[in-house]
Amino acid sequence: MRETVTVDLPGRAYEVRIGPGLIPRAGAEIAPLLSRPKVSILTDETVASLHLEALTAGLAAEGIASEALALPAGEATKSWGPLEQSVGWLLDQRVERGDVVVAFGGGVIGDLAGFAAAILRRGVRFVQIPTTLLAQVDSSVGGKTGINAAQGKNLIGAFHQPSLVLADTEVLGTLAPRDFLAGYGEVVKYGLLGDAGFFEWLEGQGPALAAGDMAARVEAVRRSVQMKADIVTRDETEQGDRALLNLGHTFGHALEAATGYSDRLLHGEGVAIGCVLAFELSSRLGFCSQEDPSRVRAHLKAMGMKTDLADIPGDLPGAEALLGLMAQDKKVVQGTLRFILARGIGEAFVTSDVPGEMVRGVLEDGLAVAV
Repeated sequence: MRETVTVDLPGRAYEVRIGPGLIPRAGAEIAPLLSRPKVSILTDETVASLHLEALTAGLAAEGIASEALALPAGEATKSWGPLEQSVGWLLDQRVERGDVVVAFGGGVIGDLAGFAAAILRRGVRFVQIPTTLLAQVDSSVGGKTGINAAQGKNLIGAFHQPSLVLADTEVLGTLAPRDFLAGYGEVVKYGLLGDAGFFEWLEGQGPALAAGDMAARVEAVRRSVQMKADIVTRDETEQGDRALLNLGHTFGHALEAATGYSDRLLHGEGVAIGCVLAFELSSRLGFCSQEDPSRVRAHLKAMGMKTDLADIPGDLPGAEALLGLMAQDKKVVQGTLRFILARGIGEAFVTSDVPGEMVRGVLEDGLAVAV
């Protein structure tokens, strides 16, 4: 039940290997990359307690020595202090340019470790071993690395492609249901942005996938990664098509900032709500039918996911404040915010031609229900 997707970037191609049991055999998978039998692992405390022993045993089985730094779990770790700590620790480990850093965790660790690898000695190689659904289908693939700033999410970073990605679908069974479903928000995004057939497949297979069906999980990760790989190969640094991958993120990132990057709202939950809002905005602008946002919301609700501003616990700031947070987004070009909207399910497109009052109206209506 193994699948391989190649991210075919000229001179920097790498494989994403997907399936159960990849962590115990990580040594065999990584060994061909190594100039000496030693790796440095960046992880978080939660992942370390659950899976680090299996990883280090898998490395040791191939004669590969390893040291690990476990950082606190959570979005707050994607910041200057932990980055400085990580780079200092890697230097203390005497990591050389020919060595490999292993990013072992979810999206936070993947982004942070990738950025640390990008700036250490002006760039060392790294391997992604993503342990969450969200990281397996999205953040571990494509080379976006970085940390958050007080002004917004992912505003400090670099493009630095991994040398290999090992997506062990077995570890998904250790995720809390809420964390699994948050990652599912990114899976749904792929169907919504470019593959109506995949979205339809998810409508049928989503419950089995959530319940632990391994074949369905492998297929969902494979199709998501394949779509991302195709887009990244066409547009590595987000000059065009890659922006489509941000469907739901303009709204979602603003909501994450408004909730203080706390566990009031997980990233994938923000993306799911953001996708509903993007389809609602698309419908009001006449790009897609009114049935489309209803269908998106219905599927997410059937999966037990957050779909609306009203589903976010606690108070939210007003529409004007949310618009201000959206204006800090990386997708702002010459002061104009670019939106990823849709002409239908599977037909996303990028536009800057969105009247501010329409966006404000969508937010105000959502907030009115949330009160």
